[in-house]
Amino acid sequence: MSALVKCPLVHPGRENWTGVPQNDLKTFTGDPAMKLIERIVEHHGQLAGWRQDIHAHPELGFQEERTAALVAERLASFGCEVHTGIGGTGVVGTLEAGSDSGTIGLRADMDALPIQEANTFDHRSTHDGRMHACGHDGHTTMLLGAAQYLAETRQFNGRAHFVFQPAEEGLGGAKAMVDDGLFQRFPMDMIFGMHNKPGLETGRFSIRPGPMMAGGGFFDISLTGRGAHGAHPESSADPIVAAAQIVSALQSVVARNVDPQDTAVLSVTRLLSGDAYNVIPNGATLGGTVRAFQPDTLEFVDKRIGEVTRHIAEGLGVTADYRFQLIFPPLINEENATRLAGDVAAAIVSETHLDRNGPGIMASEDFSYMLNECPGAYINIGNGGEEGYCEVHNPGYDFNDEIIPLGATFFARLVESRLNA
Repeated sequence: MSALVKCPLVHPGRENWTGVPQNDLKTFTGDPAMKLIERIVEHHGQLAGWRQDIHAHPELGFQEERTAALVAERLASFGCEVHTGIGGTGVVGTLEAGSDSGTIGLRADMDALPIQEANTFDHRSTHDGRMHACGHDGHTTMLLGAAQYLAETRQFNGRAHFVFQPAEEGLGGAKAMVDDGLFQRFPMDMIFGMHNKPGLETGRFSIRPGPMMAGGGFFDISLTGRGAHGAHPESSADPIVAAAQIVSALQSVVARNVDPQDTAVLSVTRLLSGDAYNVIPNGATLGGTVRAFQPDTLEFVDKRIGEVTRHIAEGLGVTADYRFQLIFPPLINEENATRLAGDVAAAIVSETHLDRNGPGIMASEDFSYMLNECPGAYINIGNGGEEGYCEVHNPGYDFNDEIIPLGATFFARLVESRLNA
């Protein structure tokens, strides 16, 4: 793989890996501390080709028709029982071995982002305004690699469900699958998810028990005042003045109302009003986001935003309409599942390459909806921490194909460890 690049620079052109000889792909097999599944490593070239094909054909949330069809076809070819159309375009593949009743779920996300790709390599997006800028193409491929190996070997006793989720990027795909009866139709004792993490070196994992990723919500404030000529402000009830004071006052909600030992973020990201230099407008709108690791904190910040907004607006003769929409609840790892995921990762990369108490992440992830229904855990896999690495949600991002065998090995060993034959 070509070197990761510093944002906002982009990857140079490079050869498409589809069909190239295996020894042309860099893997971790030269690291004596790394215990990858050899059979998965042998499929590395094939898996990289699948990943790059998905990357070249990105699909937005609930539109993953091609990707879902590809996933379903691959799972069926492995010998899995395949179910499609779950929560929209979601796919579940089921594999059984032995006679035990134990079950486990493994989840990957499939959707892309509405971003114009700036990379120039052969497998860049073929669709304007859409790209896999978060690595879901890699997550899908790693889970397919694990399913392929497990179907070949069947070295477990029980039932494994491979969950391919649509619409993770803020559209509620996980909730849609849950509402569509995911856990009733496919009972699971535990479920696990994984995400690549730029900035974390390849060959490393990071996880933490309890809250790992923040819950997130969006808020909207509509202010209605009384417009006037810009030369006669005394005739107005100025919504812009109210909006400015509300933005300033909201900065105190976290700083002066949230326990310093708790963590929350409140950001005003939108402020729209007015069309002319000499007109005080009738209205203004504000919007933004709130993030917190505890559900109670999210509820409290929501309440305080409403109180601050209404009191300032009332004092300035402006009316306010405030609305808050919870997008993701906090992602909370169950203790036993976290320990299992950590033990599996450590057995592959060694304890020194695993952070069992990694940092909490203020970004949100809708896998939290699944963890609210079923015990489980979410882990980060290093996508590369070299100087100049590129973060997700950037037009120059690309998933690191070097880590595909590692992620697939992790998923496969989770099944074999939990459903010990």
